[in-house]
Amino acid sequence: MSIIAAKADRSNRSIWVALVLLFIGCIGAYQVVGINQALLFLIGGALGMTLYHASFGFTSSWRVFIKQGRGRGLRAQMIMLGLAVLLFFPALGAGELFGNPVNGFVSPVSMSVMIGAFIFGIGMQLGGGCASGTLYTVGGGSARMLVTLVFFCLGSLIATTHLDWWFNLPHLAPISLVTSLGVMPALLLNFVLFALIALVTVWYEKKRHGSLEVEPAAQYQGWKRFLRGPWPLVWGGIMLTLLNFATLALAGRPWGVTSALAVWAAKSASFVGVDVASWSYWQQPANAKALTESLWFDITSMMNFGIMLGALLAASLAGKFAPNFNIPKRSLMAAIVGGLLLGYGARLAYGCNIGAYFSGIASGSLHGWLWLVFAFIGNGIGVKLRPFFFPEERPQPEKLTGC
Repeated sequence: MSIIAAKADRSNRSIWVALVLLFIGCIGAYQVVGINQALLFLIGGALGMTLYHASFGFTSSWRVFIKQGRGRGLRAQMIMLGLAVLLFFPALGAGELFGNPVNGFVSPVSMSVMIGAFIFGIGMQLGGGCASGTLYTVGGGSARMLVTLVFFCLGSLIATTHLDWWFNLPHLAPISLVTSLGVMPALLLNFVLFALIALVTVWYEKKRHGSLEVEPAAQYQGWKRFLRGPWPLVWGGIMLTLLNFATLALAGRPWGVTSALAVWAAKSASFVGVDVASWSYWQQPANAKALTESLWFDITSMMNFGIMLGALLAASLAGKFAPNFNIPKRSLMAAIVGGLLLGYGARLAYGCNIGAYFSGIASGSLHGWLWLVFAFIGNGIGVKLRPFFFPEERPQPEKLTGC
């Protein structure tokens, strides 16, 4: 059998595996929990497919801008956020969506957010992905990112042992721009900030390169492009926003990722005899419930599983599902350290690039903007550290990828 035929056969098998697992997950969620949980699981699948086909990596977009001065990825994020606040703010201002109560992710403005986001930013560059990026690259077949995910979970669990100390550092109460300013003023303020960031990337990119980067030409068009990718970054940003809005409608709150990773690690630790339930973090009602209940009932866990399966389906449709277990030692070390930093930082900062940055800003929370600033600074440090762990990157120009 030729190499091409072998790849095609592997991709066909993995397509069916992804479809069967998505079907089982959907039916199981419906039978155990209900229709909303089944739909949220499928939304997770759609998120995974979107993230993979659009290569919508927050980590790579920031790295490319820091190293090469190319801002196409950052501008796509600003479009995504602009559409998100346009959809979210009126619903959050009203307190309901389609007749159901909704709440945003509004967290304290605190030192723990600044420190956690900074740590998370370093972890993004060493681990090779953010929270959503880790999930969808694992689903896409990356063995290295599976290591990052395992230590992401461990870092999250370690942070829960003493979160009270971090949360008691100097802080302000949660600040919602929607509540404080009103829907329209909050929208206008956010639109101005998004536009300023986009304009800065345009000015800086033209200053360094003379022109803006053009979206690469796609091999496929129409339905073939939709199924096999790659999608334009802007498509990805728009789809992520619409799916996050659907999550708000069904779950009553926006899309999040990392709380589930702490739950996975805590359940695993409990299974091997660690008395996690005695820790103060896991005695809080919501966390205690997540620890004791089946994962079928945990919205974030089910959506995370959906993301990985959706990415598996997308990678298989693109003919790119090809796990590689040959991980260089330095890269493996970076995955371990990066994963720990990602998990630890996410808990301190009340979320990650999804829960704190994307959904936080979409919720009108001031802590989302604070997260953006300090996570970007952390990414700058992480980019400086990468050559030690990834020496092969030194002579090569950066390109936007999903990592």
